[in-house]
Amino acid sequence: MSPADHDQGKWAWVFAPRTPNEKRYWLVKSEPDVFSFDDLRAAPKQTTQWDGVRNYAARNFLRDGMKKGDRVFYYHSSSNPQAIVGIGEVAREAYPDPTATDRKHAGFDAKSDPNNPIWFAVDIKAVAPLKRPVTLTEIKANKTLADMALVRIGRLSVTPVTPKEWETIVAMSER
Repeated sequence: MSPADHDQGKWAWVFAPRTPNEKRYWLVKSEPDVFSFDDLRAAPKQTTQWDGVRNYAARNFLRDGMKKGDRVFYYHSSSNPQAIVGIGEVAREAYPDPTATDRKHAGFDAKSDPNNPIWFAVDIKAVAPLKRPVTLTEIKANKTLADMALVRIGRLSVTPVTPKEWETIVAMSER
């Protein structure tokens, strides 16, 4: 599947051609007890391989939408409270997810073929923590964010964020 295959639907804009130097925005989720934003900040070069995505829609966003330099909200899921806690950026664009073919890894997928990969990873680099976390409760209460992918399809581990949503959440973190 290529970006041209994504020319219809609510999030088609994330696969559309970009203007020169255009940045797009994303949200990635991690459980803080598995890999927190502080863990990302403590990683070598404050960068990690974002692997283990095993949902086709999230994979398509990661593989076909995310580009080097795009900004990323880092969201702590399965926590109390669930919240966007930091900002990262895409440091390396999509490449075959090595965990998919590693029989010893929890993300192993027997259908994966290294010569024809199904699953992909990107590298995410920490930029900065938000001035204060923005909780899911706050996001759901803000009418400007009612159509945000996090609210509409909350199960996905990688979702697009519109420029307006990005600005709104950054402003909320500064209050």
